[in-house]
Amino acid sequence: MFKKQFSAKTIPLVFFLAAFVSYGLLIPWTGFYWDDWPFAWIARFLGPAAFIPAFRGFRPFLGPIFFVTTSLIPLNPTLWQIFALIIRFIAGLSAWFALNQVWPNHKQQTLAAAFLMLVFPGYSQTWVALTHINQEWIPFIFYLLSIGLSIRAIRDPDKSLLNTILALIFLVIGLFPTEYFFGMEPLRFLFIWTVITETTREFWPRLIQTLKRGWPYLLIWLADAAWLAYYYRSGAYISYGIAASQQLPSIKDALFAVGDVLWKTGFYTWFQILALSFHSIRAPATLASLALIITCFGLLIFYFSKLETFPSLPTPLPLGEGTRGEGITFAIPAILIGLAGILLGRVPSFAAGLPLTLQSSYDRFMISMMLGGSLFVAGLVELLIKNERAKLFAFAFLIALGIGQQFFNANIFRRDWQRQQDIYQQLAWRIPALEPGTAILTDFVPIDYETDLSFTAPINWIYAPDVKPPDLPYAMIYINKRLGGATLSDLKPDTVIQLPYRTLTFRGNTSQSIAIYVPQNGCLRVFDPAFNDSETYGRFPDSLSSLVPFSDPSRIITSAPEPSLPNPPFTSESNHTWCYFYEKAELARQSRDWNQIARLGKEAKQQGFSPQDPFEWLPFIEAYARTGDLNSAKQLTQTAWDQQPRIRAGLCQLWERVQADSAALSVSKGPNEARSFASNLLNILGCGQ
Repeated sequence: MFKKQFSAKTIPLVFFLAAFVSYGLLIPWTGFYWDDWPFAWIARFLGPAAFIPAFRGFRPFLGPIFFVTTSLIPLNPTLWQIFALIIRFIAGLSAWFALNQVWPNHKQQTLAAAFLMLVFPGYSQTWVALTHINQEWIPFIFYLLSIGLSIRAIRDPDKSLLNTILALIFLVIGLFPTEYFFGMEPLRFLFIWTVITETTREFWPRLIQTLKRGWPYLLIWLADAAWLAYYYRSGAYISYGIAASQQLPSIKDALFAVGDVLWKTGFYTWFQILALSFHSIRAPATLASLALIITCFGLLIFYFSKLETFPSLPTPLPLGEGTRGEGITFAIPAILIGLAGILLGRVPSFAAGLPLTLQSSYDRFMISMMLGGSLFVAGLVELLIKNERAKLFAFAFLIALGIGQQFFNANIFRRDWQRQQDIYQQLAWRIPALEPGTAILTDFVPIDYETDLSFTAPINWIYAPDVKPPDLPYAMIYINKRLGGATLSDLKPDTVIQLPYRTLTFRGNTSQSIAIYVPQNGCLRVFDPAFNDSETYGRFPDSLSSLVPFSDPSRIITSAPEPSLPNPPFTSESNHTWCYFYEKAELARQSRDWNQIARLGKEAKQQGFSPQDPFEWLPFIEAYARTGDLNSAKQLTQTAWDQQPRIRAGLCQLWERVQADSAALSVSKGPNEARSFASNLLNILGCGQ
């Protein structure tokens, strides 16, 4: 039925479709993550030119890249996600170009390897677009093109000089901005060696020819090594407190690291979507990922079987027949170069003492290993599977698994972005304005791809639209990360807090702070010592409860209008569900507006909203008690206690406050009867025991 084959000219289109299905389906629901926020904030409030001094102490050659891209692309998260999709597509084509120069007679294998790199499942950070596209992917594209042009210079003597010059220029752009690809450069010599082998069989003549072709690149590599050695020891380098270890790792540690990176990059990463799916098989995102894998597998089989560079599949080839010799000429070099690429790509991050963990921000180090990992797997399939039909199925299955993994990752970032927006909106509801110089203290925020430095940027975006360098008005401080360091030496009153933020600095102290708590399931809350939060949250971890005495809600300007979150980069205000009513109730409680809280509670109830965290009943219980609705207060007290026994301390503090305020209770009962009502509840709760 389908007799017409697909032309090779369709390959770029299919590359793009594969990239779009992997990285583009959820673009409208993804945004900024991790360092995206600080970089976007710099571009918006300080201007793109500020990236030059901002990177002076940290990868100074990255500054110009950020300057160019942020000058051209508006600070709209959706546009940056689209840009990331395009860059991943170009990177896949660049890898295909480079591998085709090395193995021009093995188009099936190089195409498969390039597809594998396009969807490489071990790297999950594509959606941290503003950061990683500038920091790694743009240099990586130039690096891949440099490899391809250096090989083309060998194969095309008439244009050897031009290709060599371009390859050297692209190598500088690929190497100097970031140390990620420093360990990969020996792969160039292995590729040159592979090409020279086609015409020169003897070892020493082959080595001489390889060095003759490779020495200009070697000089640039050595220059980059000298630059890195000088710069990291000069005192100018101000990375995240990470420095290369001065002590060589033990043999045991080195062997473990080798086994770890080979296992993860060469094997496990390709099938991790199956392991992840097993743990969440009923989740909609998992089911969608599995459905996408099956669909893409079928479509890839159909396309590859009709592609003119791939053998058609009328009947299976007998085992052992076909182009075994030709396959081995690709398979063995690809496996060996792939293994070398995996190990060499791990060198920079391993030397810095950084872990390689999948499904975390640390898997960004996989970018320097994915070329080697893809070549290794492509060579392994070519070597072990002799039947052409089975080989095609294997490649299609691995590519489909990569697509499914990336879609699975996209859903993680989608949920992260939604949670971010919830937090920013709750901040705006709870904190209309904030005194400059205020530090926001917390132990951590349960969200995957943001840190306190990440949150600092949007907080200043919201509350300091007229920021004036070099002072940064606000900062989020994670106590579990900053305490005992240069930012915060200890947790005592009036302790200086100083946080360098690229070219700006936040200066504050612990007595000019508010402390917040963001539960895994629940609404953001501001601690208030006036409402006995030290006792209410006393059974929580010390890293959280110890912050209560340092929280000064008076730094919140309650009379200010609610800030409007600019869209973009923030999303439109969500529908008013429970957290809206809770945050507005907490704001009203700060002003002791009990009638307003009671009205909010009744409105929330009418709309069918209730909290996930029973601690969020507390302001409503107190408001009902102080406005005379004692029956509702008693009913909610029992409900909250039944739902969460740990809330008893908070309930005791609440009713003790109300009991002490006879005027509050006498709204609906006489003072004596009111005290009796409160005392009865305190006895039921077992307060004071």
